[in-house]
Amino acid sequence: MALRLAASTTAAVPHDSLRMLHDRAMANPMAARGGQTALARTAVQCMFMLPSQSDKSWAAGARVRYDDWPATHINQTRFIHNTGNFLTYHRYLTWTYERALREACGYNGTQPYWKWFKYQADPTKNPLMDGSDTSMGGNGAYVEHNGTLAAGIVYLPSGPGGGCIERGPFANLTVNLGPINPAMRGMPAGVPDGTNTHNPRCLRRDLSTHASAPWHTYANLLNVTTGGPVVSSDVSVFQTELQGRPPDTGFRVCTQAATTPSAATTRTNFSSAVDPLFWFHHAMGLHPGPVARGVMGTRLARDASLSYTQRSDVLEMGATGQSRVLEDLLDTMGGTPACYIYEY
Repeated sequence: MALRLAASTTAAVPHDSLRMLHDRAMANPMAARGGQTALARTAVQCMFMLPSQSDKSWAAGARVRYDDWPATHINQTRFIHNTGNFLTYHRYLTWTYERALREACGYNGTQPYWKWFKYQADPTKNPLMDGSDTSMGGNGAYVEHNGTLAAGIVYLPSGPGGGCIERGPFANLTVNLGPINPAMRGMPAGVPDGTNTHNPRCLRRDLSTHASAPWHTYANLLNVTTGGPVVSSDVSVFQTELQGRPPDTGFRVCTQAATTPSAATTRTNFSSAVDPLFWFHHAMGLHPGPVARGVMGTRLARDASLSYTQRSDVLEMGATGQSRVLEDLLDTMGGTPACYIYEY
């Protein structure tokens, strides 16, 4: 798929009038474990049993329905990170994923979110990734390795994992795509840069506090949204701070720091979506999104060679959903697929 710059003539996508993203770590953790999150996990497992719908001309490695999302993310990575459409694209991609859970796998809830400001001092205690039967799987087995170059630039010390997930519902999960430019040192790149070649392997994680503990704070969230040195009225500054601007200040705020518990397999922008934790992370990442409804940034990651993002640009979605014009998805409270609120 190539980036489309002209306005789209696609018809409106059917949608609910309101999407609600729920906190994974609810006030009553046992209620969360026994309720919606367990149903969401079952629906995710269902997605690994259905066939892929992606065009094999650009997603040759996609085998199951779940693969259609990481395949699209890999294909579009350079056009949806450190760009003017970052928040809008990931908001819509998360919505298409939630819709597939509901329509293809009988899920009747909404995408839970991973509250970054709980358990940041020890991700292994988070019910979302503690390896229990109601989690999304735990840490990887310990594998000796020499750390990680997150975002290809920022060094992170080795954590207590690094190998295949040992416990929980996804302990035996096989992922089919990536890694591309893997961040964990010593982990060979299984596929050429930017491609969707078939590369079956286990899902690996290395849960770490090196970035989450210092950066996942309410002070940083406040700084990037409503106060402090960062002025939220400047969309360009807001997006840069939210996405991270290594190497000058490491991860700076939230989105980059949240990738640190997300795995040896996923510490790369390209194939991060192979881990089902990706959707919990991005559901949380949308929280400050309504602050910036403007559009400012390049079409290509930190590169103005394709000029700058326009409201008329089309978000290419592959087999995950209908491609849409960016402007149609900017309103987070106006009855579009991007409409949502949070329940705490």
